[in-house]
Amino acid sequence: MTDEAAVAATVQRAMDAWGRIDILINNAGILRDRSFAKMDLADFRLVLDVHLMGAAICCKAVWEVMREQKFGRIVMTTSSSGLYGNIGQANYGAAKMALVGLMQTLAIEGAKYGIKVNCLAPTAYTRMMEGILPQEQLDALDPSLVSPALLPLVVDDAPTRAVVCAGAGHFARAYVTLTEGCYIGGGDDAGERLMAAWDVVSDSAGQVVPDYGFTQAEREVASAQRHAKSGVTA
Repeated sequence: MTDEAAVAATVQRAMDAWGRIDILINNAGILRDRSFAKMDLADFRLVLDVHLMGAAICCKAVWEVMREQKFGRIVMTTSSSGLYGNIGQANYGAAKMALVGLMQTLAIEGAKYGIKVNCLAPTAYTRMMEGILPQEQLDALDPSLVSPALLPLVVDDAPTRAVVCAGAGHFARAYVTLTEGCYIGGGDDAGERLMAAWDVVSDSAGQVVPDYGFTQAEREVASAQRHAKSGVTA
């Protein structure tokens, strides 16, 4: 799906046939698994090109259509390898997490046009998984057991910026969160003071799911301003 002309032609055929495009599922992907030490950078680029650029090209091809019709549903296919990492999949994991970042921004930019963008992280028995798990476990991962996860992501009242994990009939949500943290400040010993406060910085109590990326900067500036007024460091 990295051929822009071919994607544009496909979109035009859909428009000629139906006059609108409501749903886009970005599902193209390949594997080139090796440990990072042995991985060829050409294979790293190829995997990113297929997964990330392929999705970006498809999204771009339907974006104006969806904006004009004030409705659109886009689903990116991410992976637990991107969300949490996996041995031998530095290229694949990087590409899949990049799709989460693409989803986050497109969902924000598309909100006023009725466009909702989400991610699906499937676990399914495909040719790419052969030999990775025992056959009994692979048989439980029927791809048809993932498909139901798409329905709530594309209906009229779909969420946006959701990451749904699905496999073997089990469904869950994944979140990118931000801990409350604490103010450390600067100075020559700031690094050491940060290490001393590491447990406080890492405490998940009070963590939030930011509405947009600038939430981080807003909280940091607010924390610094509070400190400047009160002298309190946490």
